[in-house]
Amino acid sequence: MTSDARSKAEKPGDGLPDQAAPDEDAPRIAELQEEIGQLKEAVTSHAVVDQAIGMMVALGRVTPDDGWAVLREVSQHTNIKLRNVAEMILVWGQKGDLPPDVRATLEDTLDRYGPTSLPEDSPPLR
Repeated sequence: MTSDARSKAEKPGDGLPDQAAPDEDAPRIAELQEEIGQLKEAVTSHAVVDQAIGMMVALGRVTPDDGWAVLREVSQHTNIKLRNVAEMILVWGQKGDLPPDVRATLEDTLDRYGPTSLPEDSPPLR
C-alpha cells in the first residue's frame, strides 16, 4: 500500500477512516433529534398518567392496576386519548373542573372497579 493510499484510507496515527462530510450526517442528526423529542414526550406523558392513576387509587380506593384500567376504559368510552384523560383528571383534582361526560363515565367505571375494601386489621384512616 502506498503512502498516498494509506493517507486517504486513514488519518496518520489514529487508524480511523476520514470523518463523513457534515452534509452526510444531517439526516441522521435530524432523526436522532426527533427520537429525543419523542422520548421526552413519552417520559412526560408517563408521569401524567402515573399521577392520574394515583388519584384513582386515592379517590376511588382501587388498586393501581385497577386505576390504570379505569383510565383506559374512560379513554375508550369517551374517545379521548388516555394521556388527555389523565390531564383532565389532574386538572379536576386541582380546580374541580371535569367535563360532564367524562365525569359520568369516570364515576360509572370507578363504581365497577371499587372501592377496594380495607383489611379488617387495618388501623383506621385519619
